[in-house]
Amino acid sequence: MTVISAANLALAYGNVEIFSGVNLRVEDAGRIGIVGPNGSGKSTLLKLLVGELEPDAGSIHLTRGARVGYVPQDPKSPSSGTIRDQLMTAFQDLRRLEIELEYAASNLQQSELGDGVQAEEHYSALLDRYEASGGYSYLHTLERVAAGVGLSSASLELPAITASGGEGTRAALAKALLSSPDVLVLDEPTNYLDLEGLTWLEGFLSHNTKAFLVVSHDRYFLDRVVNQVWEMYRGRLQIFPGNYSRYRLLREEGRLRQQREYQRQQEHIESEQAFIRRYRAGQRAREARGRARRLDRLERIESPQADAAVTFSGIDAGRTGRMVLQSEGLVVGFAEGEQTTKLLSVPDVKLERGARIAIIGSNGSGKTTLLRTLLGLAPPISGRVLTGQGVEIGYYSQESSELPEDATVLDAFLDVRNLPLEEARSYLARFLFHGDEVFQSVGSLSGGERSRLALARLLIGEPNLLILDEPTTHLDIATREALEQVLLTYTGTLLLVSHDRQLISKMADKLWIVREGSLSLFNGGYQEWVEQTAVAEPASRAEKPSARIRNRTRINRHNPQWKPRVTATERIESEILNLENRLQEIEEQVELASESQDLATIARLGAEHTQIQSQLEQRWTEWGQ
Repeated sequence: MTVISAANLALAYGNVEIFSGVNLRVEDAGRIGIVGPNGSGKSTLLKLLVGELEPDAGSIHLTRGARVGYVPQDPKSPSSGTIRDQLMTAFQDLRRLEIELEYAASNLQQSELGDGVQAEEHYSALLDRYEASGGYSYLHTLERVAAGVGLSSASLELPAITASGGEGTRAALAKALLSSPDVLVLDEPTNYLDLEGLTWLEGFLSHNTKAFLVVSHDRYFLDRVVNQVWEMYRGRLQIFPGNYSRYRLLREEGRLRQQREYQRQQEHIESEQAFIRRYRAGQRAREARGRARRLDRLERIESPQADAAVTFSGIDAGRTGRMVLQSEGLVVGFAEGEQTTKLLSVPDVKLERGARIAIIGSNGSGKTTLLRTLLGLAPPISGRVLTGQGVEIGYYSQESSELPEDATVLDAFLDVRNLPLEEARSYLARFLFHGDEVFQSVGSLSGGERSRLALARLLIGEPNLLILDEPTTHLDIATREALEQVLLTYTGTLLLVSHDRQLISKMADKLWIVREGSLSLFNGGYQEWVEQTAVAEPASRAEKPSARIRNRTRINRHNPQWKPRVTATERIESEILNLENRLQEIEEQVELASESQDLATIARLGAEHTQIQSQLEQRWTEWGQ
């Protein structure tokens, strides 16, 4: 059944067209991811679908009685009550039913003998409704969902109006999940979730039987929860089947096909025009006029245009001594008046030249405070931090709070490095600040624009120690990938805090894990850590056993006395691992084929990717039975 449909949607702000000719359909079990560059209209489309905006043209139809749960990027907090009160509004029907039950119980006690049977039947019917609606478990469900999105018991008792941006977004997300809507509409819900929250949300959505639409730039997340991708690009909506990786294959295949068709058509047009010019007069003039008429009626194929994305160049990093940063007896925390709050005990660590380390941990565990302490921006409770010789630090803060709000983009950039005006404007253009956009006030920039400006200021300084605190939060996918390419070739030392699992997997060869007030060191990458700790990297522990399978296989392989006794379940698990490994190989091969524009290879790999994805889903189903 179709829950939402739309036909020929169009919207413009003034003379600027946001999109037009948009047609879409959301089925009752649709799992849809929406992608596209920042500013392409993704959030605007969601606002149209939930009724917050009216289209300039076209129509939207919502199935009668269907309930929509919507979480915008920046939800408004209630003006009264606690966060718990905000979440409790998701159970308004149950709360009303409780009141009805109280009245029915009172009437049952007061009823006379003749009315007792009717009163008892009414009370029994209400009780059945209450039980079927989860009346006996909804308070527990509230606690479970709140904890899943990263709201602690203490956070639930905070006044909603004083909640931070992250707490407000997590509260709005929890309320939407608790309301059990027929279609869930989420606009970048992963921005304020830590790794545990992301894993929990993936599990929730993977088990969700209702429809959902989610705008996200988290490639890891999209690969695990969606089965259809909508791409908003240059005012048009294009729909692709499959998860994010499948979308990338199909999109690249289509782009290369369009490029070849465009080139063939251009050759045909050039040939026809040459004929028309040569024979427009003379014995073949009639034929030339006929060809000209056909050429005028020919539907032109558009040339595929390159995405507007940030184009970073490599960072020159001067050489440092072998020891870049080290701590001794470090305890991290903060002081409020005379009271000191300890957040984190840090073992004596040495950050050596060329190290690439990611710090991971739950929200509020002290990761940002640790970075600020290492930088000398926050005093330690005890211990000290030593910086090596020749170290030039580049720091990207989570909130970009160091940006001068009253300055223009150009002046804010020139504050860091005084360059000739044209050179500065050329550099800023690579970060998508074109023309008069360099004269915008920093205070008027969006989150993505602020992030791009902060990165421009950071990279022009050519630091040899990069310290990055959530650098991808407001970046679209193309810009994230551009940043990854720069960091992969960076020769300096890298220390980053991130919940972007794709970034961590590519960048870090060691992890600092913050948990329960202490920091531990892991000598390996993110994937190895996932496998060793049996953290469910796919949608949920109960759903996909990849990490557990790999962990067990590795342990058994190192036991020379171990003899395999393969069960049916283990055979399926082995097939799952082989299929997942092959999918990864295909995706790497597609990237190489794209560089050489080998359309035949991309088509062949795309077909194999579809076949293996189907086999993999079938094996997951068999494993879960």
